[in-house]
Amino acid sequence: MNALGSNRGFALSEFLVASVITLAVIGVAMKTFDDALKLNDATLKLTDAGQNMRSGVNLLVRDLLQAGRDIPTGGIPIPNGSGATMVQRPSPNGFSYAFDNTTLTTLGAVTTGDNLGQYVAGRQTDMITILMGDPFRDLLEGVQPNSVSTSAPKLSADGSSLTMGNRSDWFLGNLADGIAPVAAGDLLLFRGTTGAAMQTVTSVSGSTVHFASGDPFNLNQRAADSGSITDILGQEMQVRRIVMVTYFVEEQTPGEPRLMRALNMRTPQALAGVVEDLQLTYDLVDGSTNPAGVNDLPYTVGADTFTSNQIRKVNLRVGVRSEEKSRSTGDYMRHYVTTVTSLRNLAYVAEYK
Repeated sequence: MNALGSNRGFALSEFLVASVITLAVIGVAMKTFDDALKLNDATLKLTDAGQNMRSGVNLLVRDLLQAGRDIPTGGIPIPNGSGATMVQRPSPNGFSYAFDNTTLTTLGAVTTGDNLGQYVAGRQTDMITILMGDPFRDLLEGVQPNSVSTSAPKLSADGSSLTMGNRSDWFLGNLADGIAPVAAGDLLLFRGTTGAAMQTVTSVSGSTVHFASGDPFNLNQRAADSGSITDILGQEMQVRRIVMVTYFVEEQTPGEPRLMRALNMRTPQALAGVVEDLQLTYDLVDGSTNPAGVNDLPYTVGADTFTSNQIRKVNLRVGVRSEEKSRSTGDYMRHYVTTVTSLRNLAYVAEYK
């Protein structure tokens, strides 16, 4: 034996024990690292899902806050009665809906759509249509009947065209200020001393705006018994551009549903993805029963029938999932948001003007 100590190396058993311990430590460390990666991956995917949802929900809430702005109390008359045909409603791909102009005579600030959206991720979704005055376009006043000799804007004798006269600036717009010119597909609300009517712009030529029959909404029904422009011809009018927005979930590509926003009857635009669910209920006011959580309007309780004009709050629930599956669960990360929006233009009356 060496005086300085033993020169014997490690025994095989000692080496094996040391290797097992080392591998165990490395295994625990790798498992901890992998768990951390999965947790980070799940967090990123959940954050991504939340960002997708917020962008769409914020715009929907903003439009709900504007619902009813500059809309007549009780809604806007639509063609109805003898000679009237269906008034079309913006719809998800594969669906074709119409506004009710059989039992109703007006179009309210909100048109509900319980279970009218596409079937996504095992559930039928809702849709909603909102009406508001264009906040960027001023009111066009002093529109005269065609028989009046004046340079002011004039509506033709049959209501099929509007000549701008000395207000050509009104329909040209100002893109620098965010005011789009009047164009085909726009909705114009005419208000006279005895009522109101809405028409769809079908074309613009020179300083004349035309409202030909067969428009996308089928609003230009001058042969209808009531609810058309013919009801208010021959009187001085005001004209305001109306904005109609419709929200629904649509799965244009399999497995990729999106929250869509349709402006008037134009091609819907995707706001957020991947939104799988849109559910809406409504709180109503009549000063007595005040039903809450109603799925669809009109709504009848006993002898009372509630219309969309009595909506005061909209309860909104939106569900979204991540674009990719999580490594930790092997499934998509899902997130839901629930919020309540007051329709202030239906709830309050301006007393001081």
